[in-house]
Amino acid sequence: MNTIEFAIYLQFFLGLVAAVNPIGIMPVFVSLTGHMDPEERNKTAVTANLAVAIILIVSLLAGQLLLDMFSISLDSFRVAGGLLLMSIAFSMMSGKLGEDKQNKQEKSEYISKEQIGVVPLAMPLMAGPGAISSTIVYGSRYPSTMDTIGIIISIGAFCACSWLLFRSAPIIVRFLGQTGINVITRIMGLILGSLGIEFIASGLRNLFPGLT
Repeated sequence: MNTIEFAIYLQFFLGLVAAVNPIGIMPVFVSLTGHMDPEERNKTAVTANLAVAIILIVSLLAGQLLLDMFSISLDSFRVAGGLLLMSIAFSMMSGKLGEDKQNKQEKSEYISKEQIGVVPLAMPLMAGPGAISSTIVYGSRYPSTMDTIGIIISIGAFCACSWLLFRSAPIIVRFLGQTGINVITRIMGLILGSLGIEFIASGLRNLFPGLT
């Protein structure tokens, strides 16, 4: 693996961190699992991150097929995905944790479901539209077998790190406090917004070559 390839995978990994914002989701995780014992909470964390890995890997492998099915160009999807990422980023920078990823109906539905690791944690809070669109864009931009394997490894590394965070979520939430989490969320929002602008600029350059 050369330096350029590693930089691509690192950029994708950091983009996932910004899009998913696991630190910002930790208070939600703690509140949803507050009635569980440590073993059940850890099992929920494993289930959530395993589901996220499956969702993102399927998006990576089938993303281009979906684009071709609807006759959508990659550059058009980049612009749309970039706008979506920027929308989520603005919500994060204004301190709205998860409100852009989960509507009122989804919030009420999770109460009746036993497996909260899948709904609402994995979908839509973690593997939301921003993370899925980012994964499809990277998979379409770097379609070689080695790049696909590298991106899958990056997804696995992200989910492993997220699982470790969730395991220690009660301690981290108490240590950071709501103010600390809000600061980190706003920083992640700024990074995500920058990534969204990069997607939009790249898509527009290819859609309208005369602009450059």
